[in-house]
Amino acid sequence: MSQEEKDALPLSRRKKLEKQLAALRKKQAKAAAAANRAQATPKKDGATSDKKKKKAAAQAAADAMANFVNNTPAGDKKILDDVMAPTYHPRAVESAWYEWWEKQGYFHADAKDMEGKGPEDAFIMVIPPPNVTGSLHLGHALMCAVEDALARYHRMHGKVTMWLPGVDHAGIATQAVVEKQLKKERGIDRHALGRDGFVKQVWDWKTEYGGKIVHQLRRIGSSLDWEREEFTMSDKLNNAVREAFVKFYDDGLIYRDTRLVNWSSTLHTAISDIEVDNIEIEAFTKRKVPGHEDLIEFGVLTNFAYKVDGLDEELVVATTRLETMLGDTAVAVHPDDPRYKHLIGKNLIHPFVDRKLPIIADGELVDMSFGTGAVKVTPAHDPNDFACGRRNGLPEVTIINLDGDINENGGKFNGMKRYVARVEVEKELAGMDLLRGKEPNAMSLPVCSRSGDVVEPLLIPQWWVNCKELAKRSADAVRNSDLEVVPSQFQDTWFRWLDNIRDWCISRQLWWGHRIPAYEASTDGAPSETIWVVGRTEAEARERAAARLNVVTDAIKLKQDEDVLDTWFSSGLFPFSVFGWPEKTKDLEAFYPTTLLETGHDILFFWVARMVMMGIGLTGKLPFKTVLLHSLVRDKKGRKMSKSLGNVIDPLEVINGATLNELSEKIKKSNLPAKEIQRAIADQKEDYPGGIPECGADALRIGLLAYMTQGGDINLDVARVIGYRNFCNKLWNATKFALGNLEKDFVFSNNGLQGAIELGETLDLWILSRLNATCAEVNDAFVAYNLGDAVSIAYRFWMSELCGIYLEGLKPVMRGEDEGKKTAAKMVLFECLSAGIRMLHPMIPFVTEELYQRLPGPTVPESICIAPFPKQSESRHFEAAELRLESTMKNVQAIRAVKAEYGLKPSSAPEVFILAADEEAAKRIVPQYVETLTSCGKTTAGISGVTEPPNGAAVTVVDEKYEVHVILTGLVDFESEITKLEAAASEKGMLVEEYDKKMSAEGYESRVPEKVRCKNTKTREKYILEKANLELLAERFRKLLR
Repeated sequence: MSQEEKDALPLSRRKKLEKQLAALRKKQAKAAAAANRAQATPKKDGATSDKKKKKAAAQAAADAMANFVNNTPAGDKKILDDVMAPTYHPRAVESAWYEWWEKQGYFHADAKDMEGKGPEDAFIMVIPPPNVTGSLHLGHALMCAVEDALARYHRMHGKVTMWLPGVDHAGIATQAVVEKQLKKERGIDRHALGRDGFVKQVWDWKTEYGGKIVHQLRRIGSSLDWEREEFTMSDKLNNAVREAFVKFYDDGLIYRDTRLVNWSSTLHTAISDIEVDNIEIEAFTKRKVPGHEDLIEFGVLTNFAYKVDGLDEELVVATTRLETMLGDTAVAVHPDDPRYKHLIGKNLIHPFVDRKLPIIADGELVDMSFGTGAVKVTPAHDPNDFACGRRNGLPEVTIINLDGDINENGGKFNGMKRYVARVEVEKELAGMDLLRGKEPNAMSLPVCSRSGDVVEPLLIPQWWVNCKELAKRSADAVRNSDLEVVPSQFQDTWFRWLDNIRDWCISRQLWWGHRIPAYEASTDGAPSETIWVVGRTEAEARERAAARLNVVTDAIKLKQDEDVLDTWFSSGLFPFSVFGWPEKTKDLEAFYPTTLLETGHDILFFWVARMVMMGIGLTGKLPFKTVLLHSLVRDKKGRKMSKSLGNVIDPLEVINGATLNELSEKIKKSNLPAKEIQRAIADQKEDYPGGIPECGADALRIGLLAYMTQGGDINLDVARVIGYRNFCNKLWNATKFALGNLEKDFVFSNNGLQGAIELGETLDLWILSRLNATCAEVNDAFVAYNLGDAVSIAYRFWMSELCGIYLEGLKPVMRGEDEGKKTAAKMVLFECLSAGIRMLHPMIPFVTEELYQRLPGPTVPESICIAPFPKQSESRHFEAAELRLESTMKNVQAIRAVKAEYGLKPSSAPEVFILAADEEAAKRIVPQYVETLTSCGKTTAGISGVTEPPNGAAVTVVDEKYEVHVILTGLVDFESEITKLEAAASEKGMLVEEYDKKMSAEGYESRVPEKVRCKNTKTREKYILEKANLELLAERFRKLLR
């Protein structure tokens, strides 16, 4: 390809060629250097020995850190070595600090602290109590990282800060886990232990795993007020639950009724919508259902006929759940459908049970353009049919029992498992010539997330909460801006749920949980009457029953409801029950309402909305001012982290590291079926072939926070967390280097810093201005809850500005003899370290505390936890210095690119000419910074057309203001390079010819697989591009020879 042809390429293609060319030149330079080293005189034994000694010393230091033992007494301030370790090691750095913070009381807040203060002076938050179902996962780690960053940020701003910890008893989840454990380890179920014995077993399990959760929360660095730790089954919170139930009952909001619920036949309980996974099923899909040996087919629409009583006509209906036809009590048609108007009011004959089915008109249920326009109605087993039945006064016939089997209402199918009955009903219909065919029908299948069983809508007597009025007030709170939902995109979800709310089923058929404070009351006398009463205590319930039945209390017999309350009921009280409600405590007065509720967006309705409704209904106040929703953490393949998939990662496995064998052993000890264990272990081998390296809590925290961009779900790649461990290492090394330039007796002073500002060194003013701008941006990001932005802004300052530019540019100053400049630079350096470390503390608390304690001079305050967060100052904006460094760095980057492109060694020092468009632009260039930051020789800043650089220069245009000339004469053998490049280009050309020959052979398109042909095409194109790059670079060298 000629130069003219290359110039004719689109700009994007030319840029791509240039990048590949630069990469190739770098690769060739490395190869040439290796060849030169091979021909050079071997090193002396002494040099080799010194190298080995240094390597051995470095390895010894690494081993020492790996075998680190914390020798600080528990709760004491950490004992620091006089000399910083050569490299950052999280285990050593993160030891001892948390125990000291806790002992010092930095995390505790007292009601007295709020005296004379308002809500704006406090930051109060309760933790979303994790379920006591094992250990925390990375979703909890994200929650802790976000909430702790906010708590530490506000604490550093001097606010009364309290973040209250707690654990949720998680009724159905915990009972399911413990039952599986009993089955696996002892081969028994809960009934073998009895209710009291099983509940004791769960309490023992909670004691073991609840402690593990607390350890995990501490290890992550969560600055929780442990003096206030709560458990949703504690006596205090039990009291609140009973009070809430009775008060809502007395207010007419809680009632008992027989209505449809989500029923899990395996767990033998009603379950909430959040415990139902609606799985999309393709047509004719077979899947395993618990309790059935054979695979069950779903995704099928079965058509069958009902004969009209007394007429020679039939109605054809369709269903995906054929067995439910045993519970049909009507067939509905549209009142305006001319096909069926004459049949409305007639009856249909049920083929299996002695039941006549009326043909009813219902325009709400029936779409006459869909299917046959006739719809079977099963009020006891379908929500839409249930509503239709209530509208039309239809009988509600239940045909499936609590075990998932057909009951006595199913006629000849009584006792069959429901999916066995499905097959048998189809056979019988076919034999009676009533089957009218089957159609493919993709569908959504409701599956219990705990058991994998298909959820059955069943009519069961339950306790319900009428949510209509509370939901309206909760929705209005957001509409009126009394409550803020962040990100605002979730407001639509909030309104959609609350504006269309249904009554809430709050009873569960479990043994573990808050026993419902409701009693069946009856009398000994005749006639006997049974009623339901509620009471905070049995004595209160007895008095209420006696009053209603008009008998003395001694005549009352009570039997408490066996059911327990939905976990979300007690969790909904958490923001105020933890402060002593219903009692009017000092804590409740001081800390309620809270400031913020932070949680995952997946439980916005299930938990957050219920907290708001219950707060309004029971306290008359919103429980918090703002709701902050974080993303869901998935694995790097985008799958939900789930125990059933075996892809749940314990935060401690990232913090401490874990071998592949350790990860696999955890899976083997889980409650997963054997086949699932094998699959999960195979996935682990693919995802973590070398295990998970030790990253530390700080790296995990900041790595998770970096994902917090208020966007979609997080596909977490542990490799990214490892990258932030490297950032912690960079932070450690940069601080170590900087402290090497500050004497142990160095004392910072504001007067000294002011003196540095007055001295006016461009580099010093620039970094102070950048620090000032960064402080403003990070503060703004925290206030707006854009924690991902806070991470990237702080990261940029440390990596690019402080380490990449300022510390490098400072080296000549520190090596120089101008004491005034040195003193000024030290003041500026200390200010940057101090503010920069404090800025990072909410995100990475451990390493920042360690570095804060190592700063020279008096440590005031004694901990970074209570040190002031850096703020913006109008007097620290130095626009002129920023403009000079911005212009200088543009040219620095261009010079670095030229050196890399032409394969110059980093140590080579070519002379450089920077030509500016005008005198003002030329004055912005600081030659000494260019020389330092590019390792170049003499740098001249001139004006284009006035200053003439010598020949033999590589030229690049920086922007409309600048062009750079890097003198290559004497540094590059142009003729030799041209020869090498031409040879390499010729070789690539031959490779292209080989592929041309191969791809033009007869029968290539027909006999060579498409995958191989695609690969060949890509490889050929790669060689063509590489040849063009080599020819382009050779032409450039020829121009330098002219």
